[in-house]
Amino acid sequence: MNIISRSIVGGILIVGGLGIIVFSFFSGFFILAYGVPILIVGIIILFNKNEDKIERIKMKGGKKK
Repeated sequence: MNIISRSIVGGILIVGGLGIIVFSFFSGFFILAYGVPILIVGIIILFNKNEDKIERIKMKGGKKK
């Protein structure tokens, strides 16, 4: 993902996770089981910069036919 799509998806997941966490205080604490993982995944997506690196293929011997 590039920086724009990573920011959009990460931001949506963070806002959604926080919304679910706040909602769980008014309805039931079992909903925290959904809100906390969504929040964590959103933070990981937002701050993961190693995904954009492309590694070279290390090939020995040449092409196979």
